[in-house]
Amino acid sequence: MHIFDDLDHQLISILREDGRAPLSKLATILGVSRGTIQARLDRLLQSGTALGFTIRVRQDYEDGSIRAIMMIEVQGRSTTKVIKFLRGLPELYALHTTNGSWDLVAEIRASSLHDFDRVLREVRTVEGVLNSETSILLSSV
Repeated sequence: MHIFDDLDHQLISILREDGRAPLSKLATILGVSRGTIQARLDRLLQSGTALGFTIRVRQDYEDGSIRAIMMIEVQGRSTTKVIKFLRGLPELYALHTTNGSWDLVAEIRASSLHDFDRVLREVRTVEGVLNSETSILLSSV
C-alpha cells in the first residue's frame, strides 16, 4: 500500500482543480522536476488511488437539469435489494450509504420536473423503502 507524503497530497489537490494541467506546470507549482511528477502520477495510477483524469463542469452548466439530494430510510435487511433497484435508475447520479437517521443518500439529476416527479414516485414505491426526504439544489455557492 502506498503511503502518501505532502507532495502526493499537494499533487492530488492541484489535479482536483485542474486534471488536465501539464506535467511542466505541476512541476513548477510544486518545485520539483517533471520526472518526479511523472513518477508520482504513475504510482498514483498503479496503486489505484487515481482512477483517471477528467474535466470538471460547473454545477450550473446544465441549466435545464434539476438536481436534488434524497435521503432514504430502508426497512430492516432490505438494503441490498433496494440498492440493486436504485442503481437501475439513470437519474440517480450517485448513491451513498450513510449513518444516522437515513440509510442511503441519492443524488438525483433529472431533465424536467416531470422526470423528477417520476423518479421520486419510483423510489418511494420500492419495496423496502420506508421513508424519504428530498431537497432540490437551487444554486451552488
